[in-house]
Amino acid sequence: MKKNIVKTKSFDFSLKIIDLYKFLAFEKKEYVLSKQILKSGTSIGANVEESIGGQSIKDFYAKLFIAYKEARETRYWLKLIYKSEYLCKEDFQSLKSDIDELCRILGKITSTSKKGKSRIED
Repeated sequence: MKKNIVKTKSFDFSLKIIDLYKFLAFEKKEYVLSKQILKSGTSIGANVEESIGGQSIKDFYAKLFIAYKEARETRYWLKLIYKSEYLCKEDFQSLKSDIDELCRILGKITSTSKKGKSRIED
């Protein structure tokens, strides 16, 4: 069985975002930005999962495009958290690398699916 890269990467990224949320909320006592990144960062994988169960290519595309938009939003919150000095450069760069990769993958899949040519499997 072929491994679903975007499903795996988005799930693993969600776990990292949960860890970031815990760090921000419990250690830094930052509650607003931490909730924002928790919501958008975990939504990526949830929408990828929903897209896999889509009833049609159109449904698949719609859910995957939402995942792409959530990934871009997460990248924004991540930059804001870093620039607000809640996150060290090393941690920021690691998470930014992950979200940049997810954005590239999701962007490519949505671009291909919009043409009605592909769909990812579970």
